[in-house]
Amino acid sequence: MFLPPEPSPRQRAALLGFRAFCALVFLFLVAPIVVIVPLSFNSGPFLTYPLEGLSLRWYEDFFTSPRWLSAVQNSFVVAVATTILATPLGTLAALGLVRSNFALKKVVVALLISPMIVPVIIIAIAVYFVFSPLRLTGSLTGLVLAHLVLAVPFVVIAVHATLQGFDPTLWRAAASLGARPTLVFRRVVLPLIAPGVLSGALFAFVASFDELVTTIFLAGPQQRTLPLQMFDGVREQVSPTITAAASLLIALSVLLLGSVELLRRRGRRLQAAQIGAG
Repeated sequence: MFLPPEPSPRQRAALLGFRAFCALVFLFLVAPIVVIVPLSFNSGPFLTYPLEGLSLRWYEDFFTSPRWLSAVQNSFVVAVATTILATPLGTLAALGLVRSNFALKKVVVALLISPMIVPVIIIAIAVYFVFSPLRLTGSLTGLVLAHLVLAVPFVVIAVHATLQGFDPTLWRAAASLGARPTLVFRRVVLPLIAPGVLSGALFAFVASFDELVTTIFLAGPQQRTLPLQMFDGVREQVSPTITAAASLLIALSVLLLGSVELLRRRGRRLQAAQIGAG
C-alpha cells in the first residue's frame, strides 16, 4: 500500500498560512453582516456599540407593525409566485438546451442568462417602459413578471449544470420500452435532476425575495416588499427595527444555503450511484 510522504515543515507552514489567510478573508466578508445581529437586541433607540442593554423590543415592533407585516406578506407572495413560475420554465429551457443542438444555441443561452449579466437598473427601466402601457405597474402581477425575468436564469443554470451529469442512455432506454417523452421525464429524468431543480427554485426564491431595484420602479403603495420597506426606512428614518428585519433575513439566508448544500450533496450521491449502475 502506497503511503503519501509526510509534508515538510515548509509545506506545513505554507498550508497553515494559507488557512489563516482564508480565515481572515472569511472574517472580512462576514463581519459586516454578523455585526448587525447584536444590534437587533439592543434596548436603546440608537445603532451604537456598546449595547445599552438586551431587549426584544425591536422584534416585537417588527411583528406587530402593520407596515412590516404587510411588506413581509408581499415579499413571500411575490417570491413564491415567481418560484412557481420560474422553476418549470427554467427546467424546460435547460432540458431543451441540453437535448438539442442548433446553430444559434450560444445566442439563446446568452439571452437566457443576460438578466444575470446586465445591470439590474437597466432591466428595471426597460421593464418599466414595457409594463407601463400595459398597466402592469403598481400591481402584484407586474411585480411577479418582472421578478420572473430575473429568476429564470438561476433555474436554467442550476438545472443545466445537473443535466451535464445525466446519462442520456437512460432517456433512450426508457423511450425504447415505449414510454412517452412526458412519462420518461416524470419517472426517469426528474427524480435524478431533482436536486438541481430544487436548488434552482431556492435561488429563484431568494432572487425574488431580495430584489429591490425593479420593485422601486414597479411597486405601488400596496405592493411594498420587505427590501423596499427596509430601503425606505434607512432613507427616511433609521430605526433599530431594520436590524431585526435584517437579522431575520440573515437567518433565512443561512437556512436556504444549508438546504442548497444538502441538495448538492444528494445530487452528488445520485450521480455516483448512476455512474456505479452504469
